[in-house]
Amino acid sequence: MMIAASCAGTAQKEAAVPEVEINDGVMTPEVLLSFGRLSDPQLSPDGSTILYGVSYQNIKENNSLRNIYICKPDGSERQQISFEKKSVNCARWSNDGNAIYFVQGGQLYKAPFKAGKLGKKVKLSDVPAGIGEFKISPDGEQIIYTSTIKNPAVVQPADTDPALDKAQAYTTENLMYRHWDHWVTEIPRSYVATLVNGKITLDNSLDILGTDNTFELPTEPFGGIEQLDWAPDSRHIAYSCRKKVGKEYAFSTNTSIYIYDVLTGCTVAVTEKGGYDTDPVWSPDGKHLAWVSMPRDGYEADQQQLMVADIEFGAQEGDGQNADVAISNVRRLGTDFDHDVAGPVWHGDKIYFNALMGEAVQSIFRASLDGKIERLTPGDWWTDFFSPFAILDKEDGSVEMLTSYYSLEFPVELVSVVSGGQPSFKQITTENKHILDRLSPIKEESIHLQTVDGKQMQCWVVYPPAFDPAKKYPAIEIVLGGPQSTNSQDWSYRWCYRLMAQQGYVVILPNRRGTTAFGQEWKEQISGDYAGLNMQDYLVAGRYIKSQPYVDKLACVGASYGGFSAYMLEGLHGDLYDCFIAHAGIFDEKQLWFSTEEMWFANWDNGGLTEYAYAPGQVGPAGDGVTFGGMQQAGAPYASTPKAKRHYASDPSSMVTKWHTPILCIHGGMDFRIPYEQGMAAFNAAQMMGVPSKLIIFPNENHWILQPQNALYWHRNFYDWLDKWCK
Repeated sequence: MMIAASCAGTAQKEAAVPEVEINDGVMTPEVLLSFGRLSDPQLSPDGSTILYGVSYQNIKENNSLRNIYICKPDGSERQQISFEKKSVNCARWSNDGNAIYFVQGGQLYKAPFKAGKLGKKVKLSDVPAGIGEFKISPDGEQIIYTSTIKNPAVVQPADTDPALDKAQAYTTENLMYRHWDHWVTEIPRSYVATLVNGKITLDNSLDILGTDNTFELPTEPFGGIEQLDWAPDSRHIAYSCRKKVGKEYAFSTNTSIYIYDVLTGCTVAVTEKGGYDTDPVWSPDGKHLAWVSMPRDGYEADQQQLMVADIEFGAQEGDGQNADVAISNVRRLGTDFDHDVAGPVWHGDKIYFNALMGEAVQSIFRASLDGKIERLTPGDWWTDFFSPFAILDKEDGSVEMLTSYYSLEFPVELVSVVSGGQPSFKQITTENKHILDRLSPIKEESIHLQTVDGKQMQCWVVYPPAFDPAKKYPAIEIVLGGPQSTNSQDWSYRWCYRLMAQQGYVVILPNRRGTTAFGQEWKEQISGDYAGLNMQDYLVAGRYIKSQPYVDKLACVGASYGGFSAYMLEGLHGDLYDCFIAHAGIFDEKQLWFSTEEMWFANWDNGGLTEYAYAPGQVGPAGDGVTFGGMQQAGAPYASTPKAKRHYASDPSSMVTKWHTPILCIHGGMDFRIPYEQGMAAFNAAQMMGVPSKLIIFPNENHWILQPQNALYWHRNFYDWLDKWCK
């Protein structure tokens, strides 16, 4: 039976919502790409209305469009309030709730809001490089916004001769000349401007970092406005910044927390040593500052710890332009909490955050300043909860948290979580009900398998609709990226496990060594041991699922480190798997060392396991086997570190003569983390070994596949390959 689904409402309201055809309850790639993608919820100052955005993919036009919506905190009175043909982003309430600020086309706008309607927008900025995101000060009079400046370290022909405006080249004399998916011709910066004295321009904006450096603020490639936070006094700004450039930037993760005084221009360092210090947030009274910290410089997957410091501002003198900042009692909260903290949010004198836990779900926690940590969402709620965007005290003493969540069965929606007594949750929004209600239900379970060294490994297993254990099904084993990540209840628009199940596959998702929800020891084991126990974990999971009477053939698929794992297992598995799919995978670790951009990751994880150290001015080897050009490079292929030597000697390229199983290699041409030559090399190796193989290169995609038509082509080839070899 074919059902055409659409949202009810006016033609104007639903103009961006695609029609969805669903046959017999089966989810297809086309259905997946039709889901509305909800994001960035904001509660109005009076607590009466939630503002959020929803984007829809347009396959024909090969783009997406995002507009903004509102609803009551109970989900009622939901309506679309913007009907733009160009995406609306970063929507924020004015302090009085009578207007909404947003970014469109790289500039800041403001529109009045009254009786559930959005009025005529007014342009508030004219910044040549554009505005990315922004944050309004508590008094409503100032704004922090992100933009970019030119990077003088990456020179283009027109920079030296304007007549060469049609020439294209990049010239540099230092590292970090490209990052993630772009040549670093621009550097992100953050500015302060007033909202009450005319249009915002560069001339009336203040660069928080000054004009005598080329540091990033926020940090590339994924840092955003969450890395800056206004103090309640609307005078001080806490921010996270890695104040390094070039080779030092490429090898160090030392990203510190600073406090900037808008009036005086003075900056005080809260932290100076260690690894990533990120996500600074002020307490409501301005007396404390919290952030997330990794202790070791050079280890990007170190434990994420919740830190807090006491802050005291000195008495103002004269015109109020002199006020010292005293930082004291810097400490970690929850010293025995053996999980990664993310997304800290203050409510009163408590800090709420989320963390992945041993049930392979993401839960919400609450920390007190005395270090006590409470879990607020139990492990038997099989959903991933994010940190609250609003927290409300109830009359009965309980706390209501407004947040977002998703699961293996549905994409992001808003949800209300009540803690205190018997915890409960209730979904607020139903943006994709018109699709989900028409899909046949799937089933999932959590199992534990014994590893080769006697430990317990959690795995999710997802079953097709109307699963019958008396029948035979093809199966998929997911080999995870990261490598430090987790197979939790996360929803993905590429690696969508519900879609795999609805295409008739049993799916097993093992949380092998290196995953992040099971404590630091389990996570850290993988560093320097890529060819070791985690590969055995995958083989354990594969043998288990293939031994089940309802499983026939088995595929092994993964991306990034998962792509590396697929390439590795191609040479290790014997005859366990019937086909492989590797997306953006590492094939030749030695080649990758010389072509990737974030050197700190390879330097640690490839067996170096040593903190950052650098002595400028040195050339060549220092004679200790780990220092070259003054930089500690214990994870390099030319280092003497035993684990590094083993790492490079046992990568996928070393085992190609054992390859014999059909393999699909996919890569993005703009992937600078794992350059596309890795995928080409793996495909070429398979061809040289006579292995049935296929190569897909997306020239305009990065580590991910983001454009709608490319995404649809990716999915179609993905399932064509699986069906060819497993059905």
